Amino acid sequence: HQSAQRKAEILQQAAQLGQEAPVVLLLHELSEYEGDWTPFLSYPTLFVLSYCQEWFLGKRLHDNEASIIHHYAFSEDPSSFGYPDPAAGWAISMSLLQRLAERIQYERMKSDFTIDLKHEIAFYIWEGGNGPKLTAVPEFCTQQRDYCATTFTTYLPNCGDAVNKEDIFVAVKTCQKFHSERVPVVKATWDKDAAFLEYYSDVTDPSIPTIHLGVPNTERGHCGKTFAILRRFLSDSVPKADWLLIVDDDTLISLPRLRKLLRCYDPREAVSLGERYGYGLMQSGYSYTTGGGGMVLSRVAVSRLVSSGCSCYSDDAPDDMVLGMCLSSVGVPITHSPLFHQARPDDYSEDLLSMQQPISFHKHWNTDPVAVYTHWLQDTQPRDEL
Repeated sequence: HQSAQRKAEILQQAAQLGQEAPVVLLLHELSEYEGDWTPFLSYPTLFVLSYCQEWFLGKRLHDNEASIIHHYAFSEDPSSFGYPDPAAGWAISMSLLQRLAERIQYERMKSDFTIDLKHEIAFYIWEGGNGPKLTAVPEFCTQQRDYCATTFTTYLPNCGDAVNKEDIFVAVKTCQKFHSERVPVVKATWDKDAAFLEYYSDVTDPSIPTIHLGVPNTERGHCGKTFAILRRFLSDSVPKADWLLIVDDDTLISLPRLRKLLRCYDPREAVSLGERYGYGLMQSGYSYTTGGGGMVLSRVAVSRLVSSGCSCYSDDAPDDMVLGMCLSSVGVPITHSPLFHQARPDDYSEDLLSMQQPISFHKHWNTDPVAVYTHWLQDTQPRDEL
């Protein structure tokens, strides 16, 4: 919808300039293949002709400190490596596109995971110093200037009034050892913005209160607990809501912003929304939403998944990945929003976050989580004053 509108605008601009109509490809229309949201699988399709000079152009972002989402690359000098801001757009010359199209045919990717596509594209193009680094071009913009070739509006479109509080059921995964450490942070920050919220633990604690779903706690994965939450959401044990939000006990989230975003989606459709990662996309793998950033599912999606019989191969399997695999098997697409974050604010480029109204962050490690929530997620004043 928005992509088709953008394509029409580009073609209209070309016509107004008296130029030959450019070829505008929408990645999601190239095929039905799960991995087409990553250009790596599209390079052979995109290659048409060649020029001599290799160029990689865009608005430059960089890390301020070594980041877990970038596998701590360039840890000695994180700012030395630049990657493109997707909001501004980026461009590569046809000669570089030709080489990438040929290379991708025979060279296996170094990781099965696709985590931060913009950084991974830049790293792949750089090729350990054998390829070009990103050249910063001021005409690629996120804020309107007279000289800009591109500009950007928002990641949080205005689709109308926010959905009601009662339209979202919130499930918080926790365990006994974090009842006194992490749960109080949730209660001090965003818990009050939920109409329906339950804490799921390995023990019943009436002081919180928590609910024990009969699944033992696991050190990692939590797949058994998450699938028990899915079944409970469809039962008569909880209020009926259009949307299910599953988060960790160290997730920080803005429910008002999420309610605004959800107005853009139809709960009568099978929707899975969050920060999208990929696994094995070069080998017919699947996409999934990261658990720490928050996983949002429509009731229709939960019903389709549960009724399919797809389940965990073990209680400690990675729940977000198993959910992604199951959703892929029943034809539910993973919808990406860059407003969800699997890591802390410090793990992302300052320039990138300055263009966002973030919905979530994850992990309390080496941060003050209440201060992070107040600064980045609490709407008590205009965002540009924060």
